[in-house]
Amino acid sequence: MTWMGLLLFSVWNFTGCGYERLQKRLDVQEFDHWYALRVYMSEDQRKTYLKYKTKDERDAYLKELGLWDRFYSYSPEEREAIVAGDVQLGWSKDMLEMAWGAPYERKKAIGRAAQRSFVYTYRFEQQQDGSVLVWEPNSKTVYKAARLFVKMVTIDDDVVSEIEEKDASW
Repeated sequence: MTWMGLLLFSVWNFTGCGYERLQKRLDVQEFDHWYALRVYMSEDQRKTYLKYKTKDERDAYLKELGLWDRFYSYSPEEREAIVAGDVQLGWSKDMLEMAWGAPYERKKAIGRAAQRSFVYTYRFEQQQDGSVLVWEPNSKTVYKAARLFVKMVTIDDDVVSEIEEKDASW
């Protein structure tokens, strides 16, 4: 796991999501695919996943939900970049969502050559130590942020085609 993945793991454990103690039993690899796939799970599915006692049971549950291949169809290098949150042009919409979660805001983009175009807006917090966190609703770290910014990601036909960063003050 990269330092960004470790940081995301730490933040996720302290965001008050209600099942912190259950997440602690996940090993590094398991947390990586849990973190990437959580965006596709309902709250009940997340709770069910974390209530299983063994890694084999949790992995089988992801396969039952049809999520396993959604993460493991990518190469190890791509999965590492997803977990690190290193979004790049040319990525699929799925890769983006696995890396940064659901967008803060999603708007249809008009006047583009693509058949389907959207602009996803993500909020970020840069901490005093230089680390960057994807902003989560009810964040307990935003007050400590040295800088708040947004990234606007244009997705044309399910492929990331533009990434624009702007300072924010929300």
